[in-house]
Amino acid sequence: MKKIFLILFLGVFTGLNASAQSGLGIRGGASFFNFGGEDVSENDYTNRTGFHAGVYASIFGGSAISIEPGIYYSVKGTQNDDVLNTRAILDYIDVPVLVRLKFGEGFNFFVGPQVSFLARSKFEGDFGGSTVSLDTDSVKETDAALVFGLGYNLPKGLNIQGSYDYGFTPIFKNSDADVYNRGFKVSLGYTF
Repeated sequence: MKKIFLILFLGVFTGLNASAQSGLGIRGGASFFNFGGEDVSENDYTNRTGFHAGVYASIFGGSAISIEPGIYYSVKGTQNDDVLNTRAILDYIDVPVLVRLKFGEGFNFFVGPQVSFLARSKFEGDFGGSTVSLDTDSVKETDAALVFGLGYNLPKGLNIQGSYDYGFTPIFKNSDADVYNRGFKVSLGYTF
């Protein structure tokens, strides 16, 4: 199912390249994720710093409202500042579809849904001077979120943006725990 969805998505990107009002671009940057939700304990969880990188299409990019589907590799998870410095490493393929509303000189606000497909999940900790790693299958294979943020278009196709992913699908399988992926992204992009 994942492969079929990704192939269809790449086909859409290829078709968009032929449209005069559409553009393709690349974007990447830093991610700062943590677990959120009512069932996240009061432990010393801190943001886990990672990265995201991928491609996007800008449909009707020359107008006040544009649509921007994308596909990104994104590192999420959390870190606990406990004795073992434990961390959850959750890597996803994010597929957002954003609506951008332009205002002012170069500014835009964007919002839209995002579906994420789990690429890798493991838990790590530091023990006796070395890192102990354990792959896990307790994390759901898909995640859903609402993405929103602000962007600014620089000259010559460059753009910068800050966004927030508000996950609303519980992370863990076979669990009623309200624990979600939540985090900030800071990105630099280039539209061709």
